[in-house]
Amino acid sequence: MIFVIDTSSSIAALATIDGEGRTELLLPARSPDLHAALRRIARSGGITKVAVATGPGSFTGLRVGVAFGLGLAMGLGVPIVPLGTLQLQAARSDEAVTAIVEAGRGRYYSLAPDGKPALGAPAGIPSDRQLVGNVSNPAPLLAAGHLFKPESELRPFVDAAQKLIETASEVPYRSLEIEYMQFFSAKS
Repeated sequence: MIFVIDTSSSIAALATIDGEGRTELLLPARSPDLHAALRRIARSGGITKVAVATGPGSFTGLRVGVAFGLGLAMGLGVPIVPLGTLQLQAARSDEAVTAIVEAGRGRYYSLAPDGKPALGAPAGIPSDRQLVGNVSNPAPLLAAGHLFKPESELRPFVDAAQKLIETASEVPYRSLEIEYMQFFSAKS
């Protein structure tokens, strides 16, 4: 079973993928139930690989998910696979979309099709494509003229994760890299 952990945004997503099926759990990233859910899935047994969202995203959120995933993978001696947060959101659609994640202070990380990740205010995000992403307050994006792709037209998180995992590379434990807000800001 592959255990997928994304705690990089306002909504945490946990998923399992195995031959018997796929499961998904979405809950607020600051939910007191998050740690219990992580432990419950970890204790379920049969984990053969761990995939973690590596950002960009919330500093604390990334640390929670990546630290848990890395510790679990190391403890079980199973491979770990990094998945980009924006790429996970974009993989929820078969059509070209702009993936977004909250960056704090009214800013968002975004990834336009065939573009590079960017950081900026809602007005700076290209509006030629619908948005996909979990945000706690979409009002500033809607006020800037953006439209969200309807949830009914998106694949579930677990399916998007499975799609990315098919081509993702496992990495040595020590080389897992996280894109924290401050690191991302320094690059742009």
